[in-house]
Amino acid sequence: MKNLKRLILAFAFIYTPIAANAWGVLGHRIVGEVADSYLSANARKAIKQILGNETLAMSANWADFIKSDTSYRYLNNWHYVNLPEGLDKSGMSNYLDSFKDANIYSKTNEMIALLKNPKTPADKKVFAMRLLVHLMGDMHQPMHTARKEDLGGNRVSVMWFGQKSNLHRVWDEQLIDFQQLSYTEYTKAINFATPQQLSEWNKATLKDCIFESYQVCNKIYATGIKNDDKLSYNYNFDWIETVNQQLLKGGVRLANILNEIYK
Repeated sequence: MKNLKRLILAFAFIYTPIAANAWGVLGHRIVGEVADSYLSANARKAIKQILGNETLAMSANWADFIKSDTSYRYLNNWHYVNLPEGLDKSGMSNYLDSFKDANIYSKTNEMIALLKNPKTPADKKVFAMRLLVHLMGDMHQPMHTARKEDLGGNRVSVMWFGQKSNLHRVWDEQLIDFQQLSYTEYTKAINFATPQQLSEWNKATLKDCIFESYQVCNKIYATGIKNDDKLSYNYNFDWIETVNQQLLKGGVRLANILNEIYK
């Protein structure tokens, strides 16, 4: 009888849903793994000096894992920026420049500055590297540029293949997890950027990256998704290529930033 109870408890643990974080563990590792494939020799050497044996893929989720430590609660606002509806590129640029609270744009710039500064202490470089890897992933998750009124889609309750979820979680992790690939398999499956795409994507400023995500976010809202909508195969079919391109862009652009820092 005791063994039966243990078996039941084991299965209950295996099938307990895990809370979502940003792109989700898998998505962030994919961004880090993609970036690793585009690093210059100098950047690879510098990253090794900072992170040791920790890869970009494995460092990518530190900023979410550390949320369990209350002393790091101040990082919460760094992962996103809430943007109102109806902004054009110029309007969004002005909005970001006037935004006073900590946000993904200001803090990504800050992490880049810390890594560029030769006087930055070693421990702060580790912090900045981990945060940069994570924030470049978050920046390419469209719902991290979403509306304040629904908490970036967290208040839009939906059903994902019959299970309760929300729009933010679907984009964070459930679309990616549905493909049933490891982060290395997923990276190999999507890592086919053309020379033209690489050239184009690497010209993007941080504001360009955010505006692209904002435009995707607007398209997501434009579908008219509402509370209790049932999402499954059709939603995956409609959006998975967009998800894949955002993951790929995030990794390519992260590598480009690191290559620029460590020329």
